[in-house]
Amino acid sequence: MLEKLFTSGIRADIMSLLFNSPEERFYIREIARLVRKNPSGVKRELDRLEKMDLVTSEKEGNLKYFRVNKDSPPFPELKGLIAKSLGLPGALKSVLRASEAKTAFIYGPYVNGMDVPSIDLFIVCDSDNLEKNLSEVEKRFGKGLRYKVMSESEYRAKKKKGDLGLKKLLNSKKILLLGRL
Repeated sequence: MLEKLFTSGIRADIMSLLFNSPEERFYIREIARLVRKNPSGVKRELDRLEKMDLVTSEKEGNLKYFRVNKDSPPFPELKGLIAKSLGLPGALKSVLRASEAKTAFIYGPYVNGMDVPSIDLFIVCDSDNLEKNLSEVEKRFGKGLRYKVMSESEYRAKKKKGDLGLKKLLNSKKILLLGRL
């Protein structure tokens, strides 16, 4: 089964998205947009993952939604393996993409390689489902997440105005997870 699992980059991206957001369900074009891949390739890989019983689907109207199969025997091990292979920044990136964050980065002592109990995040996002997804990452990695969330319009306005606090944050050392500054 392992040789079937890790033969495709698209499949790895899809598994990363689904396994890092096990409560969420996504339709094909949404997954394609989030992992930045061609919808036909995404569909092909989702069909393969469904045949392996790692993904389930349900039709609702004209859309077919996919989610990870949490009842699949290899689910806990695969979730752990994916989390370990991505590391904390990779897991955050996947969760933030699923939450449709526009821009996100890690700043503070973690960026300098310090082993700290909590990590500072800056996120530009208009979605309301961030907290639940980020709390799962906290549990999985045993690190607290302190995050500042700003709406896209507020971010643009503060950036245009030259807000000193934002300017200082944007000029600090960081690990960019998503988007552009």
